[in-house]
Amino acid sequence: MKIAVVGTGYVGLVTGTCFAETGNTVSCIDIDEKKVDSLKNGKITIYEPGLEVIFERNLSQGRLSFTTDLKEGIEGAKIIFLALPTPPGEDGSADLQYVLKVAEDLGPLLNEYAVIVDKSTVPVGTAEKVKAKVAEGAKVDFDVVSNPEFLREGVAVDDFMKPDRVVIGTTSEKAKKLMETLYTPLVRQGNPVIFMDEKSAELTKYAANSFLATKITFMNEIANMCELLGADVDAVRKGVGTDSRIGKRFLFAGIGYGGSCFPKDVQALAKSAEQVNYDFRILKSVMDVNEDQKTKLVPRIKEYFNGDLTGKTIAIWGLSFKPYTDDIREAPALYNIEQLLAAGAEVKAYDPEAMENVRNQIGEKITFCDDAYSAVNNADALLVATEWPVFRTPDFDKLSTLLKNKVIFDGRNLYTLEEMKELGFTYISIGRETING
Repeated sequence: MKIAVVGTGYVGLVTGTCFAETGNTVSCIDIDEKKVDSLKNGKITIYEPGLEVIFERNLSQGRLSFTTDLKEGIEGAKIIFLALPTPPGEDGSADLQYVLKVAEDLGPLLNEYAVIVDKSTVPVGTAEKVKAKVAEGAKVDFDVVSNPEFLREGVAVDDFMKPDRVVIGTTSEKAKKLMETLYTPLVRQGNPVIFMDEKSAELTKYAANSFLATKITFMNEIANMCELLGADVDAVRKGVGTDSRIGKRFLFAGIGYGGSCFPKDVQALAKSAEQVNYDFRILKSVMDVNEDQKTKLVPRIKEYFNGDLTGKTIAIWGLSFKPYTDDIREAPALYNIEQLLAAGAEVKAYDPEAMENVRNQIGEKITFCDDAYSAVNNADALLVATEWPVFRTPDFDKLSTLLKNKVIFDGRNLYTLEEMKELGFTYISIGRETING
């Protein structure tokens, strides 16, 4: 089947590449000429484990192509995916200008029936708006479908090729048949393709991400209680997570969630509720708690240094919002850097993938290091901000000699309390006993 994907960001590039991998002919379209040239030349523009191999294979075999020309890209396509940015506006609602502009441009270019798919995360009612925009210039029949993505950065290829479920919002039998044909190769093991109306599909994506963000935030609240009561959040997590009604995933305490989805989607759903005069109190609390949680360790760092960070050097391990990605959107590390610099500290940092993105965003305000040990060399303290595997089992003897003070502030609870006691570190984590070395 010929497919077009408009937008070559994270979702668009994964979507286009993975559909090509199942034998479809895929044309990806983007207005960014530099990005398109890079992709045409085989240079992938995002970091996502496993993507580069199938990207190169499908590009070389001619199933995957790139263009800046919308008309050329959609020529002959039976299904056209819109994978465009929907950033939060000033009021927190999703900004649909990019989606609606492409929809307007598509209308006059259609010369045969096609299914236009909202792949971007969009508010309830967007399918209707897209349909109206396309209809302004269209002279042929078309359908607009909502097909939200459920990709986790770092394992997006597996998520796409082996989805837990596929959600498709459409009331058109013709569109349903085409979408079912497209997704059948991905659900051969029996995972469901769930058909529903467009509005329900749109709300499903927001509801899923908001619930997961709520689960994370609830556990962070429990962690904060643990610190006050002298309980251990790891023990509580195990006790709670083994309840099959709750489950053990997304119960790890830490310095908050970030990324491209949770912050934006929680905010957008809360705004959508506000627009229909519903006070979504849980989501408001989730946002408030997460904002505070991101920099929860900064006061502890200040306390350790008697309230004065002037001239102190803090090493940070991890800059991306989560491991296995170079995405720094809403990354807690950035908020910690901002507050540490404002308090007079210097910051040295290392991340396996995200340093260039941070450099592009904040310039040379901090020192970027070639490896984890260069970051801690001659630093006054270490702050762990992202749970990359490379940080899980460091050489603690080496850390002891490189750090000026044997102190670790762990925002991801990577190390055991017993281990830190035995090694003689001062160790401050989230929702657990403070170890005084």
